[in-house]
Amino acid sequence: MHRFLWALCCLILLSVASARPLRAAERPPNIVIILTDDLGWADLGCYGNTFHKTPNLDRMAREGLRFTDAYAACTVCSPTRAALMTGRSPARLHLTDFIPGRSLLPDQKLRRPDFNQRLPLEELTLAEKLKTKGYRSACFGKWHLGGLGFLPQQQGFDEATPDVAGLSRRAPFTQAGKPTAQWPDAPEGEELTSAITRTALRFIRENRDQPFLLYLPHVAVHIPLYGREERVTQFRGLAKEGSQHTNAVYAAMLEALDAGVGAVLDELRALKLDQNTVVFFASDNGGLSVKEGPNTPATSNAPLRAGKGHLYEGGHRVPLIAWAPGRIVGGRVSHDPVITMDLHCTALALAGLDASGLDGVSLQPVLAGAGSLAPRSLYWHYPHYSNQGGKPGGVIREGNLKLLEHYESGYLELFDLAADPGEGHSISFERAEVANAMAKRLAEWRKSVGAQMPTTHSNYVSVPLRPASDGSLVLPAHEASTHGQNVRYEPPAHKNTLGYWTRRDDWVSWDITLPRTGLYSVEVLQGCGKGSGGSEVEISVGGGRLVFTVEDTGHFQKFVRRNLGTVRVAAGRTTLEVRPKTKPGVAVMDLREVVLKPASLADH
Repeated sequence: MHRFLWALCCLILLSVASARPLRAAERPPNIVIILTDDLGWADLGCYGNTFHKTPNLDRMAREGLRFTDAYAACTVCSPTRAALMTGRSPARLHLTDFIPGRSLLPDQKLRRPDFNQRLPLEELTLAEKLKTKGYRSACFGKWHLGGLGFLPQQQGFDEATPDVAGLSRRAPFTQAGKPTAQWPDAPEGEELTSAITRTALRFIRENRDQPFLLYLPHVAVHIPLYGREERVTQFRGLAKEGSQHTNAVYAAMLEALDAGVGAVLDELRALKLDQNTVVFFASDNGGLSVKEGPNTPATSNAPLRAGKGHLYEGGHRVPLIAWAPGRIVGGRVSHDPVITMDLHCTALALAGLDASGLDGVSLQPVLAGAGSLAPRSLYWHYPHYSNQGGKPGGVIREGNLKLLEHYESGYLELFDLAADPGEGHSISFERAEVANAMAKRLAEWRKSVGAQMPTTHSNYVSVPLRPASDGSLVLPAHEASTHGQNVRYEPPAHKNTLGYWTRRDDWVSWDITLPRTGLYSVEVLQGCGKGSGGSEVEISVGGGRLVFTVEDTGHFQKFVRRNLGTVRVAAGRTTLEVRPKTKPGVAVMDLREVVLKPASLADH
């Protein structure tokens, strides 16, 4: 009898113990992921910005770990969000553009693949995985991974706001111009960032006694831009003509976002949760650096090249800060190249879950100061045209080398990011073997993940090339239209030319627009193999014609620049054609570019 009573008491005590909240030391850490929208790499004070005011994020960097070479998984939003939720590459998910994507336009040489318009339910999200470890999860802000049936609540989250992507940026909040029931208690003029933050603080307080995942995908600083008038006025007074960042509305919106981040960090401290919470702050792609609506361009990503929608650094290198006073020694900087999928894997590892078999790696060794990550290749695949002017392409980064392949032509650009972070000079010709090897590995990766490729657009209408500010017009080989059976563009690294010109009847052309009628000098950059010189070739443009004889340069890839004379061209849209008249050798020539210059320039 005594033995039975003792056993019963033990069972009761075990039940009570299992029912009580875990002490902080016994439970896995809380995980907070703050994802901003369209925030540029150069936008924060801790990344060198002197115009924007981001004291809370700067403090977060001082107390935590700042990454200099962090990347979004894509140059636009939805693919990056899908990669964060799944730990899988957008190319593998077949979710490679913002949802619903850009419509096919006549001036696009390629047709986009039919990509996923929602995150498939069979994909296991971070919320679903952490639920197995007792986490309660919330998603407050911009979801953008599918509508009804594919919302956060169907993807493992216990709580979520409606997707705020289309919500007005201040109270009273409206959706598509119509009132919404979201945040009915919001005071007049409250910013959307503030309302999202209030919801997050409530969630933290209510779940302080259990592990939680708080996913805060802010819609800031995405257009339409909004800032409180007093903030905007303040920044207008600080803007200096000729400086890099002068957008006062954007700066005011960013300052509100910074205040929201500070409120979250302060709440964690006040509740004594900071010693067992890991906070990540990142962006879904680079900053918007082109005109796209009122108060834009939003920002500048200099010294990086381009911005959102482009595969250059400004389009996908982003700020990333990790903050965890109980786990991360503050004030450190990491130069490890890292990518969105790594955040997913890191969160799993922090919770004691297996992170293998995914497209990222755990950053725990870097967070703990235990060393750098092992060398690896990072990949991007964007088979789309972006609203910001980006074109279909793929990227591989290995060490400090980055290769960009343009899908329209196969043209390759290779950059040494250590020496040339602004990607101003491609070294694909100087390091042709390296470029070709990297291009091969990029192609092999695409095949391994089942990447969808764009296809030819049969109704493509070409867009004319326009002169530079000095009036000169460069017509590169990769922009030419080819006509005939054999002539084709041969991409770098070994080549960058119009070649295989073995038939006299094959010809090439460029559509161009000239602003004024006048005399233009014509230059060609041509090569020709030994014994194949002597072809007569006619260049016609805007009613004018020139005939030249191809020079034997000793090798088809040994190019010489030749000034062929001048031709009178009428203003407006026209076509420059290059047609052989004779072909005495095995091939006409290799042609790398044609250049038109106003005659006044050619004289200098």
